[in-house]
Amino acid sequence: MLKDKISGFIDKIRSVDGVAACAVVSRDGIVAGKSFERELNEPWFGALTATILASAESAANIIRMHSMDSVTIRGFDSSIMVMGAGDNFLVAAILDNRADQGKAHDQILSIAQKIGEVM
Repeated sequence: MLKDKISGFIDKIRSVDGVAACAVVSRDGIVAGKSFERELNEPWFGALTATILASAESAANIIRMHSMDSVTIRGFDSSIMVMGAGDNFLVAAILDNRADQGKAHDQILSIAQKIGEVM
C-alpha cells in the first residue's frame, strides 16, 4: 500500500514539465521511491538530500526566516530541487535546463504538500 502511494507520487512529480528524475526520501535519508534513468548511489543520494534540506532549514531558523520550503542547487545543464513533504519525507527533483523553475517549484510543492498530508 505505501509503495503504491509513493509510486503514484513519483509519477505525479515526473509529469511536471522539466523534471528529468526524482525521488521521495525519508527525512532520515532513506530513498522510499525513485525514478532515475541511470544508476545512482541511492544511500548517498538519500543521505545528502536529507542533509541539504535539514541544513537549509536550520540556517533559516537561525535567521528567524518564517518559512523555508525548498532548496535549489543550480548547475549548467540541470538543477536539483529539494523540498519538505511533511514531517517524514522530502522530494528531490532533478530539473533539466529547459524547466521553468518557478512553475516547476509550485507544481512540485503542491505534490509535496499532498505527500505530507497523506503520509
